[in-house]
Amino acid sequence: MQPEIRAVVFDWGGVLLRICRSMAEGLARAELRPWEGHERDDLLAERKTWVHLIQIGEMPMDEFYTRVAGQSRGAWTTEDVRRLHDRWLIEEYDGAEELTRQLAAIEGLVTGMLSNTNAAHWARQFPRPDGAGPDFTAPTHLEHRMASQDLGLAKPGVEIYHAAAEVLGLARNPGSILFFDDLEENVHAARDAGWQSEQIDHTADTAAQMRDHLRAKRVL
Repeated sequence: MQPEIRAVVFDWGGVLLRICRSMAEGLARAELRPWEGHERDDLLAERKTWVHLIQIGEMPMDEFYTRVAGQSRGAWTTEDVRRLHDRWLIEEYDGAEELTRQLAAIEGLVTGMLSNTNAAHWARQFPRPDGAGPDFTAPTHLEHRMASQDLGLAKPGVEIYHAAAEVLGLARNPGSILFFDDLEENVHAARDAGWQSEQIDHTADTAAQMRDHLRAKRVL
């Protein structure tokens, strides 16, 4: 028998937030044309490395934009890359904010978000310096918002789950944490860390899927 759920933790992109799932989709949203050779294996590998570095906080965002623009040999400016990166985040899924607000109101239940992200994307769920409200509000109801670039770790490494369990105050009881993620490897890694975890289909009604799991585990 599984332990009683004491914490519910969400991934962000693909669970609470709809995001681009391919470069083609991102380019269309940013109104950018691909440049010849942008899908070369060596260049893709470089960009993958840079994405990992911004995700664990080891590369500043401006350097990332500059490096990607440099790869294009003048086809894209740094502002083009910034726009592409910005447009990668699309919109919150229907029902996402209602669900996070409802869970936050449950007495004794710890709530959180654990995301592989970067400083530029992460900032968009907080008020801006000019006083404008956050672009995305579902996470604002959660008690613990944990970002890969702040922890210096990334999923699916099991270490990030151990670090998050410490933040949640449940390092000695990881089996009481329920985690939702859209990627199979992240779900398996969470289970390896002792968490309960369920995979969410990002192409369907994510909030409805999570409600079904929460009801089955007697959280709702």
